[in-house]
Amino acid sequence: MPLRTSSLRALGAYANVFAIESFVDELAARSGEDPVAYRLRHLTDPRAQAVITAAADTAGWSSHREGWGFAFARYSNHGAYCAVVAEVEAETSVRVKRLTLAVDAGAVISPDGLRNQVEGGAIQSTSWTIKEQVRFSRSRVTSTDWESYPILRFSEIPAVEVVIVDNDQPSLGAGETAQGPTAAAIANAVHSALGIRVRHLPLTPANIIAAM
Repeated sequence: MPLRTSSLRALGAYANVFAIESFVDELAARSGEDPVAYRLRHLTDPRAQAVITAAADTAGWSSHREGWGFAFARYSNHGAYCAVVAEVEAETSVRVKRLTLAVDAGAVISPDGLRNQVEGGAIQSTSWTIKEQVRFSRSRVTSTDWESYPILRFSEIPAVEVVIVDNDQPSLGAGETAQGPTAAAIANAVHSALGIRVRHLPLTPANIIAAM
């Protein structure tokens, strides 16, 4: 290959969960069901159901409106469970106002450490999802500075709340559990706000216009 590649944090989970949970939202809409209720109806794992319920209840999903999105995933099918509610504004660009996350990582040794890990992952995923994009020509990377490769600024960081669903089950890895469902929740919120399903990341104005 002409360009050197390497692993992205969360490996394939970021893109895969974005695709899967975007499609689950489409299925819920096709069936005329609430996205949270649809997921709960099709899941049999009580821990998954508890995480989804905790995120929805904490965010106030029962009174949600346009610009809200939901997503859920268990990292790599054997790590921590994570559900995310995203609230966005989408006018000239996408702005993520608030993220509410619930996580079940089994027995928690350091609650503060877990919250920091999940919050950091959600903020990183927000930057990936609405801004970051490596551009390249046939021979080299062309996004070589912060102007051509923008990242989330401090003024753009959303409010983040993390709820821990603690239990006495074996501890689970949570280092990369937030990235996938955060991306999907933001994309689903954009669909709620604009009625447009964007299937290509990042959610830049150009990609949103292309999806129209």
